[in-house]
Amino acid sequence: MTLHLYDTYSRSLRPFEPIAPGQAGLYACGPTVYDYAHIGNLRTYLFVDGLRRALEFNGLQVRHVMNITDVGHLTSDADCGDDKIEARSRRSGESAWDIAAAFTRAFEDDLRQLNILPPSVWCRATDHIAEQIAFIGDLEAKGYTYRTDDGIYFDTTRQDDYGKLARLKRDGLQAGKRVELGEKRDICDFALWKFSGVPGQRQMEWDSPWGLGFPGWHIECSAMAEKHLGAYFDIHCGGEDHVAVHHSNEIAQTQARHGTRLANFWLHGAFLKTQDAKMSKSSGDFLRLQSLLEQGVDPLAYRYLCLGAHYRSSLNFTDDALRAASSGLARLRSTVHGLGDEHGEADPAWLDRFAEQINDDLNFPRALAVAWDLLKSDLPDAMKKATMARFDAALGLGLLAWQPVQVEVPQPVQAWMAQRAIARAQRQWAEADRLRTLARAAGYDIDDTPQGQQARPL
Repeated sequence: MTLHLYDTYSRSLRPFEPIAPGQAGLYACGPTVYDYAHIGNLRTYLFVDGLRRALEFNGLQVRHVMNITDVGHLTSDADCGDDKIEARSRRSGESAWDIAAAFTRAFEDDLRQLNILPPSVWCRATDHIAEQIAFIGDLEAKGYTYRTDDGIYFDTTRQDDYGKLARLKRDGLQAGKRVELGEKRDICDFALWKFSGVPGQRQMEWDSPWGLGFPGWHIECSAMAEKHLGAYFDIHCGGEDHVAVHHSNEIAQTQARHGTRLANFWLHGAFLKTQDAKMSKSSGDFLRLQSLLEQGVDPLAYRYLCLGAHYRSSLNFTDDALRAASSGLARLRSTVHGLGDEHGEADPAWLDRFAEQINDDLNFPRALAVAWDLLKSDLPDAMKKATMARFDAALGLGLLAWQPVQVEVPQPVQAWMAQRAIARAQRQWAEADRLRTLARAAGYDIDDTPQGQQARPL
C-alpha cells in the first residue's frame, strides 16, 4: 500500500517514493523564539508529527530536522522593521540570547505535553552562521546577489520561474504594489545578509565578507536543511503562511546554488481559526497550550481535536469543539483500557484499513473512525488491544499508557448513575439525558464504556 501526499509544488497528489530506499528526510520549519507558541502554531507541529508517524508506520526510518529561528526574523516579510527577538529584548530588559533560550524551552515543553516526537536534529540559526555565509558567498559568485545600503539581496529576476510554489504572478505584484522598494530592484527580492547599522545597537551580529551584520530569515533554513539533509531531500513542510514568501525564497536560493527545489515534496498545513479569523500573535488573538491546561483541559484533547480535521482544511477552534474532543478522548481511553491486560496479535485486515486512510494524504479523521469501528467490532479483546497499539503509534494519543484516575464520586452523582442505568435499560433516553445533565451540573460527566458507566470530573 503506497503513501500518497499532496505536493504544493506540483499541486497534485503524488505517490511518495523515498530518495534513499527505506529512509525519509524531513525538514520542518520551527518557531521564531521571541514569544510562546500559540495553539495555531502547535496545530502545524501536530500535522508534522502525524506526517512523521505515518512515514514510520509505513516502515521508513525518518531523519526529522527542525530549526529554531533565534535571529534574523524581522517584523516584516519585506525585510524591514525590527528583529523580533531584539525587539523583545529591549522591551523586557533581558538579553536576546536568554529570551531565545527561554522560549525554546517553553516550545519543547509544549511538544512534550502534546506527545509530539522530538526531531532527530534540532538546529539553531545562530549555530549555523558559517554555513549561511558560505551559502551567500556561492550565490554572490554565481551572480545572484547585489548590495544596498542595508544589506545583501537576492536578485529574483535572475529566475524565470521564481515563486512557482505559490504560483506568484510578478506582473500583478508590480502593478499592485503599495510599498516603497527603497534600494531593492524588484518587489520580490529579499535580504540574504542585513547590516547591523548603528554600532552596538544589536546583540546578535557577526563579521562577514560584506560587513558586520546578521543573516536574513530565508537563508537560515536553506543552509541548515542542506547541512543536515543535503541539497535535495524528501519532504519540506510548514504552515500555509510560508508558501508565498519563506518557502518560495528557500527554493529560489537552493535552485540558484544547486539547481534543485530543495525538497521533492512540499507539504503545508492549514490555519487554526477562532471565530473564522486566523489565530496569530500579531493580531493579539493568542491562546497558549498553557491556557488550556489552566482550564483543566488535557493537552491530548487538543491533539484529538486536531486529528478530527484534515491537515489541509482550516479548523475552527471553539469551546464546544474542545469539550467534544475531551469527551471523545475520554471515551476512547476508557474503552481501550477496558480491553484488559491480555496481549494478542494485531489483525492484518484492520491494519490495512487503517493504513489505507493515513496513506491517503494523512487522512487522520477517517483513520480515527477506523479505530472506533475496530473497538465496536467482534474481534477478541486481546487482538483489539494489539491492533489499537499499532494504530496509536500513528495517532500519538498514548492510549495504552493511560490509567484512569481514581475518583471519589459524591453520593448524589452515584445515585443519578444508578437511576440512569435503569433508564437506559428501559430505553428511556430522555430521562437518561436528564440524569446526565444533573451530574454535569454537579461537576461530573458520565461516560458509557464496555465496563459500564464511569464518572469523571469535568
